Amino acid sequence: MERLNGLAQNPRDTQRFAHHIGTLCRDMSNKAVAQRLHLPEHTVKDRDRRSMPAWLAKTPQLVPQVIGVDERSIKKGHTYRIVVSDLERGRPIWVGGTGRTEADLDRFFAELGPKKTARIRLAVMDR
Repeated sequence: MERLNGLAQNPRDTQRFAHHIGTLCRDMSNKAVAQRLHLPEHTVKDRDRRSMPAWLAKTPQLVPQVIGVDERSIKKGHTYRIVVSDLERGRPIWVGGTGRTEADLDRFFAELGPKKTARIRLAVMDR
């Protein structure tokens, strides 16, 4: 099978179209983007998820000083991921872990590094 440079990871889309979907998803819900582009909602969600790493690579990693920590259920049952948000900028900065334990949150601080971790002056979480 021949690989063409202009195609996205899914051979039915071009990189440009996949980027367009990802850009729309920054400002609109997946459902709204699906209605606008006449696509199934699961297709939009998949393209948005695939475009996220490239978008994050272009975004400078700022040093958060005030963070919020919460967990999100990602499936029915008890499957969770930790979400860390920069509360001053009003955006999530990390989603990860395999549950909602202290060890999962330690992964965030390990990725952030000791210098940036030392700059955090306030952390907020529920409970």
